[in-house]
Amino acid sequence: MVDKENLLQTVLDKTVDKKKIFGTSFAIKKADLIWHGASGNLSNEQPYFIASTTKLFTTAIILRLKSEGKLNLEDKISTYLNESVMSALHVFKGKDYSDRLTIQHLLAHTSGLPDYFQGKGKNGKSLEDEIKSGNDQSWTFKQAMERTKAMKPLFIPGTKKKANYSDANFQLLGKIIEIITNTSFSENCTNLIIKPLGLSKTYLYQDFTDTTPKTLYYKDRELNIPKAMTSFGPDGGIVSTSAEMLIFIEAFFTGKLFPIEYINELQKWNKIFFPMRSGIGIHLFKLPWFFNPTGAVPIFLGHSGLSGALAYYSPKEKVYIVGTVNQVAYPDISFKTMIKLTQALKK
Repeated sequence: MVDKENLLQTVLDKTVDKKKIFGTSFAIKKADLIWHGASGNLSNEQPYFIASTTKLFTTAIILRLKSEGKLNLEDKISTYLNESVMSALHVFKGKDYSDRLTIQHLLAHTSGLPDYFQGKGKNGKSLEDEIKSGNDQSWTFKQAMERTKAMKPLFIPGTKKKANYSDANFQLLGKIIEIITNTSFSENCTNLIIKPLGLSKTYLYQDFTDTTPKTLYYKDRELNIPKAMTSFGPDGGIVSTSAEMLIFIEAFFTGKLFPIEYINELQKWNKIFFPMRSGIGIHLFKLPWFFNPTGAVPIFLGHSGLSGALAYYSPKEKVYIVGTVNQVAYPDISFKTMIKLTQALKK
């Protein structure tokens, strides 16, 4: 056991090169083995921004509401959202498709809606570009929708074999959750996930003066963007630790948060960005055969974030793995680290 733990720790130590990666924290569970490791300027107990891995929390809440009969995935979002939100939300080639949008379209990124965060605004820059350059700013749900409406949708909702990753989808899902429950998204996270799982360091980031989470990195400099981090909410605002994310990801895939039979229903895959595919509220990480000729790297189900955070489950290996490399410029390194750790487990 000691040797295996040393192997895993060595993977993290080698990942921290103080040029691209300054700190990393990961946790793994396989059968009776539970391992926590950290290196560089992160510790096992250090909270960090999980960024878009937050979308798994939003998915879990939607599925919980489905199990309680409070919504169906086929429901049109216009059932819940008012005219100010729905008006001209999805106008494709001169025709308004806003009324066709369903909850499932949002979860699966098959809505065709543009991404208010990564899509280019009127100034030719994306919010992501502005924030990476150090221009920290906050925005409201209304402003995220205004920005979305100012961009062109990419396809008609539900077009076969089409998906476009859009943070707007999860902003809308967060609003639907709040309307159905008459409770804030933050309180839903607390009541339906955080308290039931006994998590003490996981929360929705809402106070830009809160310095608890580790500051992100962009290339070789700290990227201090607390205002932006308070604005993501249901698409990217959760703070957690690797130990607590391990508890969460296991709960997600074992029926503790919603009926386990839903997991199979989520696995309808569309290409989204290489080598990722989008299901309904979850992602599939699968290396193509030419990168993985022996099949040594299994498929993983879960989600990741632009911060270099991820949370995945490998059904084949029965491994849960979570962590972060806390680096906005090179989030792919977190996947490489995940693969190395998974392979180290086999040795």
